[in-house]
Amino acid sequence: MTAAASPRKPRRQVVLLRPVPGRTVIHELWAGSKLLIVAAIGVLLTFYPGWVPIGAVALLVVAAAWLAHIPRGVLPGVPVWLWFLLFLGGLTAAFAGGDPVVGVGALDLGLGGLLNFLRITSLAIVLLGLGAMVSWTTNVAEVAPAVAKLGRPLRALRIPVDDWAVTLALALRAFPMLFDEFAILYAARRLRPREVSDERGRARLRQLAAELVDLLAAAITVALRRADEMGDAITARGGAGQISAAPSGPKLRDWLAFAIVTVVCGAALALELTILGTSGIRR
Repeated sequence: MTAAASPRKPRRQVVLLRPVPGRTVIHELWAGSKLLIVAAIGVLLTFYPGWVPIGAVALLVVAAAWLAHIPRGVLPGVPVWLWFLLFLGGLTAAFAGGDPVVGVGALDLGLGGLLNFLRITSLAIVLLGLGAMVSWTTNVAEVAPAVAKLGRPLRALRIPVDDWAVTLALALRAFPMLFDEFAILYAARRLRPREVSDERGRARLRQLAAELVDLLAAAITVALRRADEMGDAITARGGAGQISAAPSGPKLRDWLAFAIVTVVCGAALALELTILGTSGIRR
């Protein structure tokens, strides 16, 4: 008698564009402040992607996650193939050598390539965490008024800032809904019994292409239906102009957050440029 196969544990899905419930100090920050902080940190790490700035930003992300009470359950599961790609990338980068050089017996191993790979990987992880923090602590409805207020100086140039803000808000609001719909379509497709076919070569490829076309047609139909429902809801609530017309602006806690981020990033940049002297990408 064979033992029953244990069910495969499903991997945790990515939770994005859906704020984690709570009323913490991070949740209460103005959406425009979060966007400005993310933009400023992105500029800093673009010109000075050193270990100290990356570590300082990682410290800010961890502190913000602790203050916002972000549970570990929202973190996505890492597939095995991604770990394999990271290991392969690190192994390949290690062959580049470079300073520093470590002596192992009679061999001299250059760790410069491996350290650069680890630094770039850490930079990507920190930036993803920064964007995820904004997603987990910001309501999508607050993004459009914040973008409209931040882009107010551009109205003098006759730039349709309000229309852009509404478009951004609708895109952010529609993305989770479409993601759920596509997940349902994919699950329904997997539940269908597989047809046993003896076709090979081009005939098999034509069959797979036909199935792909069917899935795309179903996805487009679902997207159009969702768009029609969203349009009716917006019309019933007073039109698209109401999306960006909500009053919003920074408060005292926002200025305090600006000050903390400025001090931490400024201190990290000063250490990188003076004491450590290894900032930026070596030319």
